[in-house]
Amino acid sequence: MRSPYPSPAAATDSWRLSFDGIDPRRLRERMVAEQIEARGIHDPAVLAAMAAVPRHLFVEDGLRAQAYEDTPLPVGHGQTISQPFVVALMTQALEVSPGMRVLEIGTGSGYQAAVLAAMGCTVFTVERLRELHVEARDLLARIGVKGVHFMRGDGTLGVPAAAPFERILVTAGGPVVPPPLMEQLEEDGLLVIPVGERHGSQRLARLRRHAGEFLAEDLGGVAFVDLIGDHGWQAPAPRR
Repeated sequence: MRSPYPSPAAATDSWRLSFDGIDPRRLRERMVAEQIEARGIHDPAVLAAMAAVPRHLFVEDGLRAQAYEDTPLPVGHGQTISQPFVVALMTQALEVSPGMRVLEIGTGSGYQAAVLAAMGCTVFTVERLRELHVEARDLLARIGVKGVHFMRGDGTLGVPAAAPFERILVTAGGPVVPPPLMEQLEEDGLLVIPVGERHGSQRLARLRRHAGEFLAEDLGGVAFVDLIGDHGWQAPAPRR
């Protein structure tokens, strides 16, 4: 599959950025081998995509040296980029293949959308915060990622105009699975979402729609930022 990223000859200075003399490509290869593959992620497409996507471009400049560590990092506006293993776990759980239409709720930095695009998916991604929406859209355009459609709004409502979707991925934790997302999932589709308590204590659930019913699996404990919206948590009141 053709990579959605520019060739090295067309790379920008930030693309070639090294950390203590180490090429970021080598850091990604180490990240995949030690943090992801060694912990049970086996889908070759997931491993290849995460070895290709330059994660250091999706974090703040001052945190780039930490971009390939197995830890979440702040991306501003009270949001985070998930640790690499969790991104890989959720992506593998989706069981995507090239050409699939995937709805992502919570664009954040745009990293997860870029990983899905690297796997050949057409991605519809929704972000409620204008600043993150604009920053992610501009970054993916700047580095040449194709196949990602950006929308801003309440992600718990999904994108009815573009539904149904073969896969839905929610990158924030809610109290329940939003009914509109379940309605917009195609027959035999998969929906992956953290569900549980507010402020970072959830279980990762995978739902498969089959014959009009939803079969649920528990994929383990996770910690995500809050899913804010009509079918999620209420936004905190603004400070005075």
